[in-house]
Amino acid sequence: MKKTPSMPARNDTKAKKNKDPLHGVTLECMVKRLQELYGWEELGRRIKINCFNHDPSIQSSLTFLRRTPWARKKVERLYVNEDTT
Repeated sequence: MKKTPSMPARNDTKAKKNKDPLHGVTLECMVKRLQELYGWEELGRRIKINCFNHDPSIQSSLTFLRRTPWARKKVERLYVNEDTT
């Protein structure tokens, strides 16, 4: 009889850790974490967007970031860099 290599179960692929550092992290979670770490003033210095500098709030920031891909990328980049340090 010829031996065949066993195939991994389909569930095994789910068990592997996702390499995307943003996997499962919501934008709201990112903004709250960064705001707790830096405060609005420092966050506004690091990422120069009005929603962090003029009358900032979580809700107004989320609204802006969901509609503005370039700004969201900057927030994601800061979150990932802070998370890895």
